[in-house]
Amino acid sequence: MLKPFSKKRKKLTKKNRGALTTIALIFALSALIRLSGGAGEAIADEISAFKNVETQEMENQSSTIYSDIEIAALMDGLKKRENALISKEMEIAKKMKAIELASAEISANLTALKAAENSLKSTMALSASAAEDDLLQLTAVYETMKPKDAAALFEAMTPEFAAGFLSRMNSNSAAALMAGLKPETAYTISVILAGRNANAPRK
Repeated sequence: MLKPFSKKRKKLTKKNRGALTTIALIFALSALIRLSGGAGEAIADEISAFKNVETQEMENQSSTIYSDIEIAALMDGLKKRENALISKEMEIAKKMKAIELASAEISANLTALKAAENSLKSTMALSASAAEDDLLQLTAVYETMKPKDAAALFEAMTPEFAAGFLSRMNSNSAAALMAGLKPETAYTISVILAGRNANAPRK
């Protein structure tokens, strides 16, 4: 009685094992389908993202290298411009120094010129004063001379020069002297004196 039961049990066990194997195969296929479907796509996406990140890093590195080159060129340009500005400032400083020296020299020359001008004015004033004194003294001499002797001297003078002395003399001495002159000389001197008086301001 027991042996047939054992055989039946063995048969059932083999059937169960076949069912389990079938289920396992189904799960395996499902897993493969998932891997080939969504999971495969996810893996592909991950690989693509990794490649994109790698490419971006390479581009960033390339950009960084290019930026460094640009910065180096910019620094070089700034250095050249700085050197040019320094040279320009030195040139301007030299010109300003030269202008300052020239200005100081001009100022000194102007001071010396002004001093010379003042000295010349003083000398001319002294000369004019001395000349005026000499003329007054000489006029006084002509006034004290005899009219005949004074007339002889005035005949030898140019009419303009003689008219200058006559204009300084007092009227009596001048009249006596004019009387001793030749008519032509007296007339010429009179015309000169009249012309000077005509130019004189009137009230």
